[in-house]
Amino acid sequence: MIDIHNHILPGVDDGAQTIEDSIAMARAAVEDGIHTIIATPHHQNGRYINARQEVLPLVENLNNHLENHNIPLNVLPGQESRIHGEMIEGLKETVILPLNDKENGYVFVEFPSNHAPRYAKQMLFDIQVAGYQPIIVHPERNTQLIQEPDLLLEMVEKGTYTQVTAASVIGRFGKKIKKFTHQLIESNLTHLIASDAHNTTSRGFCMSEAFDEVEKEFGPEIVDLFLENSEAVVSGEALMSDQPQPVKKKKLLGIFG
Repeated sequence: MIDIHNHILPGVDDGAQTIEDSIAMARAAVEDGIHTIIATPHHQNGRYINARQEVLPLVENLNNHLENHNIPLNVLPGQESRIHGEMIEGLKETVILPLNDKENGYVFVEFPSNHAPRYAKQMLFDIQVAGYQPIIVHPERNTQLIQEPDLLLEMVEKGTYTQVTAASVIGRFGKKIKKFTHQLIESNLTHLIASDAHNTTSRGFCMSEAFDEVEKEFGPEIVDLFLENSEAVVSGEALMSDQPQPVKKKKLLGIFG
């Protein structure tokens, strides 16, 4: 498997704090069946700034450590950018790092946890005009999108992709978020599953468990779609997606019952 979202780089955000933590996470990833990781430290989220030129040498250094420890895991560069008004300038100035540092590749866009900014739709459009493909990370954990799923539908219909968290699929963020995550899968409103792992304890990988859940609920074809889309992100190729549908209102109301 390929994990396109996690916080394995040491000492740069709220993920791994030391190189020993990173090595422990790498071992856990391999044990979960992961062979390639895109390291995506937080960028411009109010606490952390991890610009492209800072991330690249850290990834190279981590790969050297993994090789020295004979851990069969390849780490690629990436970044989890909080949405902000200067994202286009950041892309032009190569401060923002597309996933796997692909020219005109995929760019993670993180919303605040409780809302989608009013300028979000315009920014997602501008990112596409600039030649990149935006991916909204963990929309299933955004309070406003849970309450207004048609807003996410509108964004997806206009070319934005989304990535849900493996832990959300299996209920580690609670039953409400699990239900909404499954609704997003059912409605073709998400295209990727990733770990968003921060450590080996409270925020681990659980990718294989999540895909087992997806296969049980939605079938092996959907698992294959998610797996192939992760490969496409790494290579910079087009993601596969089915026609997005509105979240069924009756089921959505059931979340809050």
